[in-house]
Amino acid sequence: MKAPNEKPEVKLIDEDGNAFAIIGRVSRALRNAGADKEYVDQFRKEAMSGDYDNVLQTAMKYADVI
Repeated sequence: MKAPNEKPEVKLIDEDGNAFAIIGRVSRALRNAGADKEYVDQFRKEAMSGDYDNVLQTAMKYADVI
């Protein structure tokens, strides 16, 4: 599993509370930052393991949310 060298920056303003859009945006940012499929899959699994607050907390764990 390969993590990105640095946390990618992800802009989540105007996502209208759409959890799937947030997960998709962070997943793309992770891939673009050099993370491999296994790392992105780990993020997605963790993000989808709870409620909307969990999605936001997980996004902030894996990326710098702006």
